[in-house]
This record gives sequence, structure tokens and C-alpha cells, in this order.
Amino acid sequence: MRVLLAAGGTAGHIEPALNLADALRRRDPDAEVIVLGGERGLERDLVPARGYPLVSVPSVPMPRRPGRDLVALPARVRRAVRQATDLVRGRQIDVVVGFGGYAAVPGYLAARRTRTPLVIHEANAHAGWANRLGARFTSHVYASVPDALPGAMPMGLPLRQAIASLDRTARREEARRFFGLPEHGPVLLVFGGSQGAQRLNTTVGEALPELTKQGITVLHAYGIRNEAPEPAPGYVPVAFIDRMDLAYAAADLAVTRAGAMTCAELTAVGLPALYVPLPIGNGEQRLNAGPVVRAGGGMLIEDADLTAEWLVETAASLLHDEDRLSSMGAAASRLGERDADVRLAQAVEAAAAGG
Repeated sequence: MRVLLAAGGTAGHIEPALNLADALRRRDPDAEVIVLGGERGLERDLVPARGYPLVSVPSVPMPRRPGRDLVALPARVRRAVRQATDLVRGRQIDVVVGFGGYAAVPGYLAARRTRTPLVIHEANAHAGWANRLGARFTSHVYASVPDALPGAMPMGLPLRQAIASLDRTARREEARRFFGLPEHGPVLLVFGGSQGAQRLNTTVGEALPELTKQGITVLHAYGIRNEAPEPAPGYVPVAFIDRMDLAYAAADLAVTRAGAMTCAELTAVGLPALYVPLPIGNGEQRLNAGPVVRAGGGMLIEDADLTAEWLVETAASLLHDEDRLSSMGAAASRLGERDADVRLAQAVEAAAAGG
């Protein structure tokens, strides 16, 4: 089977595509998986690092206002679609699988042009325009939140095996040694994605003296583009965490944004969280966290309302209440899906076979 994965721009689009690729390869080591991405997105680093070939085409972002970019859009689309179509035909692709993002659009249009089966997966509660377009061309539409796309079938996000199979309790001691954390006592994990989140960084910095005074150790991923904070007793800052499975195992509570992948991972491993949705875009992060919060697996605070005082009071009250933390973790885990990679792989195989 020859599969073209159309995804690019952000890790939220690329990571589930690569997790699906891993599942397809586990099921069929001879499967050929190619990733179609844009010229400037994170796929340039993430895809080769996972061992998959990347073919880049011009991404086709929709200009937000009239101007030179809008005038150039039709020619840019035609060039990108022509390249994607040549790839689909030349490599005899059996199925195109799209996860959204501007770089996915040429793949969707190439699938339609060549009558190649197309599978769409939407991660967010509010679908972007690329997936809304692609969903018009196929009946194989899946979404983490079914209402995100009309007629979509429910399907969680494909996760890395290291996270999908994580036993937090069994790995706790190992995880704490890995990060140099105390063996005992509550640990607060703070992260804002690969780029970090300046708002979270600032608030944690202000809250840190009181948090550590209350016996809370803070593991903080501050972002590769941000200035490194000074380590201190009870505070472990790292630019980037490439072993999120161990970070989840080491922690008792997380403070984070509410990207679709973050919500999917935290519910899968049963880690309670304080969600601070990114206050830009179309509000999808608030919608992503909504089901977890309503189920009792986390709390939500708006970015504008986040203060050091709130963080200290809320985090400390939870971290010193093991029963409440345990019930929140159980509530989160009831929403988690650990086998979505396999189930989506099965759906892709069926679509490629004409099912």
C-alpha cells in the first residue's frame, strides 16, 4: 500500500499524521508512506526526524485581506496542485490521508483530480478551512469532535505509542530520576507547546516562590525560542521536552494550552490539567478543552484572567488533595483514546481497498 499523508504547518497537524504512519508501518512493514507538506512549516524538521520522506509543495494560505497575495493565489494553487497530482500519479498512491493545514490543500485537490481515495481527520473542535474543503470530496471523514465536520465519524487523535501505552504509576520513579526531580512530593508540569507560551512563562515565574514554598516542584518547558530561566531549588526549567511520556509520568498536575494533541494526550494518560486556551484564532482551543473540563478532568481559565495568585491558590489546593487529583485523573482518562492510531490505520486500509 502506498499512502500520501497531507499535513503541514504546525505540530498539531504533523504529529498525528506521523503517528498514523507509525501505525501503518507496524501493521505492514512494506507500506510506503510519503508526507506532503509545505515549504516553510515544522514538517521540514519533524518528518525526516521520524524517518519518513517529505515532498514539499507551495502551501496555499487564504489571504485575510485583498492585496498582492490574493492576486497571486490562483497561480500558486495551480502550481501546488500540479505538483501534488504528479506525485500521486507518479508514485501510484493508493490513498491520500489529510490532517489539515494549508499545505494539505494541494493533496486534497490532487486526490479529487486523480480519483484517489481520500481520508480526512479533523483534530480540533472547530475545523479549519482546509479540512472543510477536503471533506466535500470524500465520505471518509473522521473527527475527534464529531460536530467539527458535517457527517464526520468519531475518531480520536493518533498518539505516539510511548504515550498511548504509558502507565504513569509504574513509570513515575524512572521519570522523576530522568528529570532530576524529587522522588516524593507533588510535581507541577508547565508547558506551552514546542515554542513555549510567554504568558505561561511569565505567570509561572511570578508564582514560583510561593509554589516552591508550599513544597511543589515545578517542571517547566519554557520554549526553544525563549530566554532560559535560572534553575532554583524546586524548579527545573527545560527548553523542550522530547520525552513527554516521562514528563506526564513524573507530574501530578499540568498547566498548559489546549491544543487538540495536548488534550488528547492528557486524557489518554489520565493527567489532570489547568487549561489556558490560546486567545487567538477561531477559539478552537477553548472548545478542545471543553469536554475534559465538563467531565471533571481539568479546569479552564481564560488567558486574560490567569494570574500568579490564581495559579498558586488553584494548583496548591489540588496538589495537596490526593483524592481530588485522583478523581480528576480518572475523569480525564474516561475520555482518552489510546488506540486511535490503529483504528484510523484500519480505516485508511479499507478506503485504499475501496471500502
